[in-house]
Amino acid sequence: MAAAIAARKKGFSAVVVDGAKPPIDKACGEGLLPGTLAALRELGICIQAGDGESFQRIRFIDGSISATANFPGDVGIGVRRTVLHQKMAARALECGVELLWNAPVTSVKQEGAIAGEKSILAKWVVGADGIHSRVRHWSGLHAGLNGERRFAQRRHYRAKLLADCAEVYWGRRIQAYVTPLADEETCVVLISRDSAMNVDEALREFPKLADNLRNVELSSVQRGAVTATCRLDRVCRENIALVGDASGSVDAITGEGLGLSFRQALALADAVEAGDLEKYQSAHRRLARRPLLMSRLLLLLDGCAPLRRRVLQSLAKDPDLFTGLLTAHLQDTSLRLLAEVGARLAWQLVTA
Repeated sequence: MAAAIAARKKGFSAVVVDGAKPPIDKACGEGLLPGTLAALRELGICIQAGDGESFQRIRFIDGSISATANFPGDVGIGVRRTVLHQKMAARALECGVELLWNAPVTSVKQEGAIAGEKSILAKWVVGADGIHSRVRHWSGLHAGLNGERRFAQRRHYRAKLLADCAEVYWGRRIQAYVTPLADEETCVVLISRDSAMNVDEALREFPKLADNLRNVELSSVQRGAVTATCRLDRVCRENIALVGDASGSVDAITGEGLGLSFRQALALADAVEAGDLEKYQSAHRRLARRPLLMSRLLLLLDGCAPLRRRVLQSLAKDPDLFTGLLTAHLQDTSLRLLAEVGARLAWQLVTA
């Protein structure tokens, strides 16, 4: 829908064809970071504090170590995925996007797509069908696809556990992401490399969090998802382009998945307006560079507990350093800033 809205803003007609029926839910951390909210505003979608619960800070917790940093500038908002989908669908309809639900796409071709027995003619075809994209396979754009996968389980709890803060708990090759939501709800997502992870058993890795959740009522059905960091050789061919997780993805540990998808949608609309998808190919590579780097760095900490503890101890002692890292992660700043912050952290580790 983001790609369709961006195209409509350029004056193109757009049709969204989806086999599901709204509001579509999906297992995710549901925390919209400041850059994601900015991209949504550019699409004409305004997420307000009343739609969720705002938070200004993020906290990393590993056992007794706790490091906190404020977001640079704007706040983040924890929003139920179904609320976000409803907002986007309403904006799409307002823009004049045609929405075809319960219409599974069975094939794509240069002339358009086939949904059931219906042919949909189009000058441009966009695959936005997720990490297991069939459009990617049909169009022969799966070359270079690789990357280690992890597995997530999401629950909603009917309790307000946090105020003005989102938390990431680090354990033995597992994290718990805790995000405040509206109506006294809290979203908890656990991610590990174990596809058979049991949430109740995994929570024992985080005694404080488990204690806070004890006897708290669940307010939704538990959902699972796959997350991965992967990159494709190409994201477009002739008149077919991929956006979002279909075009390669970053691990959910970055919190950047949705924001990256929205920025890709805006870049794709610019390329379509210019009639040159190579412009999108270049923009896509540039947009993915920083999130991919941060994903690899954070997954390195996931896999090396001694290094992670030293890093978190440095961040806890120097909140300005943590804020600098957060700024480099969340804002479209130069790689030089990231290098400077990284060098400062490396010095902290050497002298610790």
